[in-house]
Amino acid sequence: MKKILFIGALVSLILFLVSIFVDQLSPAKSLLIIGFACLALASGRTERFKGFAYSLWIVTAVCASMSYPAVFKGIGTFQFKLLIVPLLQIIMFGMGSQMSLKDFAGVIKMPKGVIIGVISQFTIMPVIGITIATMFDFPPEIAAGIVLVGSSPSGMASNVMSFIAKANLALSVTLTAFATVMSPLLTPFLMKVFAGQLIEINFWNMMLGIFNMVILPICAGLIFNLFLNAWKSNKNSIVQIASYLMIIFLKNFIAFETTDMTTMHLLSKVIIDMAIFAILPVFLAYIFRYFAKGDKKLLDKILSLISMLGIGIIITVITAAGRDSLREVGFILIIGCFLHNMFGYSLGYGLSKLLRMKEEDCRTIAFEVGMQNGGLASGLALEMGKVATVGLAPAVFGPMMNITGSSLASFWRKRIPKEIHKMKEK
Repeated sequence: MKKILFIGALVSLILFLVSIFVDQLSPAKSLLIIGFACLALASGRTERFKGFAYSLWIVTAVCASMSYPAVFKGIGTFQFKLLIVPLLQIIMFGMGSQMSLKDFAGVIKMPKGVIIGVISQFTIMPVIGITIATMFDFPPEIAAGIVLVGSSPSGMASNVMSFIAKANLALSVTLTAFATVMSPLLTPFLMKVFAGQLIEINFWNMMLGIFNMVILPICAGLIFNLFLNAWKSNKNSIVQIASYLMIIFLKNFIAFETTDMTTMHLLSKVIIDMAIFAILPVFLAYIFRYFAKGDKKLLDKILSLISMLGIGIIITVITAAGRDSLREVGFILIIGCFLHNMFGYSLGYGLSKLLRMKEEDCRTIAFEVGMQNGGLASGLALEMGKVATVGLAPAVFGPMMNITGSSLASFWRKRIPKEIHKMKEK
């Protein structure tokens, strides 16, 4: 079956090129979509290329949204871009449900790796971003999108790649958690510094957007995880719950101080946030424990599927919304995002080597620096009302980093770090 699919993909892509050559654009669109769909299906059935199947499905969806943008913009008066923030919140909830406070303890256990990783991530990527944007002379809003990608924290994709590459997974998880917690302050600050001359940046609105899209959903996931594991009334658990509630109050206090929010509006927002991000997770945890007996493997499969589907929808919707802009700068933007991604891996790894870190730690920092949370960047672009321009770079960067990250992880997987090899020998 996979041979038939590969042949189908090859024939479709050849016919696509022929259609372009004879100026028959209508069948060319369908042939391109069919070609990549067959390639994705064939890759999913082949052990060697299985890791590329998801990225190929994303490419297929992007081709479809570029060819038929109206289909992916909305139905009737409902605009699909309104799904971006809720989907991102669900993805971040899934990330939080796989975490605990132990992930943050790595800051104490591995201080050197965490310090180098975080500083590298929030300096190398935004600097490279503005350099590439200036070098290619992108329009201001497109350039701001590249900087936004570089100013965002890493996501869970870097953890997956670190696991495949036999890197330091504990350090990767800690870096992702720590960078994400710092993003409400650092991402708006870096955007103000590097992109403030390109577009208007509202520091406080961006901070509140990150709280709403990332921090509160992750807190909800942590609460879910706490009650899923048969929460008991002990001091540690009570401190955790109190901490998450304080974060909810902090977000609303910042909103109260920086906007025209009234006291009654503040109270209603606190109640709504408490219901969604504190009470609902507890309810969901007990439902899952009752119906699925707390099966963690089933939970992982469900959350992975939702995350992959959510990211695919976000990228497809943004591509459809920004189709006209993407047609103007598409090829150059792809090159720019590719260079951004490659320099992130190279400089993250090179700096770690220069500072004499272990090979597995160097690999981890390379992924943490080179792979950014494109979903967060897309959500922020939507909050700014510029999803069709600022949101394009995150839409391109997301699938690209999965392809390059998978390739790099597969390359490193076959080359066991010397430290691990020596431990095995002992």
